[in-house]
Amino acid sequence: MVNEYTRYRIPKEKHAAFLSDYTQAADHLRASSACLGYELCQCEEEQDCFILRIVWQSTAAHLGVFRGSEEFRRFLPLIKPYIPCIEEMRHYAPTGLHWMRE
Repeated sequence: MVNEYTRYRIPKEKHAAFLSDYTQAADHLRASSACLGYELCQCEEEQDCFILRIVWQSTAAHLGVFRGSEEFRRFLPLIKPYIPCIEEMRHYAPTGLHWMRE
């Protein structure tokens, strides 16, 4: 399992479209066997900042399976307008140090 983190800086006038487009794009993530989950968060201190976390089976599954799939061909046009707004996009492997209160 690997986490892909993508940091976006989206101008305020594009927030609604960004959230709407990602709501549609998420359907294609859910349809992919390579994707295990996702979460989109908006910064409270800087409202233009968003972080998308996508959990993939592996980096290879993301780059090979998903990016070569029909799901990706449907996903890409929805998020393409926001690619110039990406500040960082990287894959991170869990270290095993985690905790969350239930």
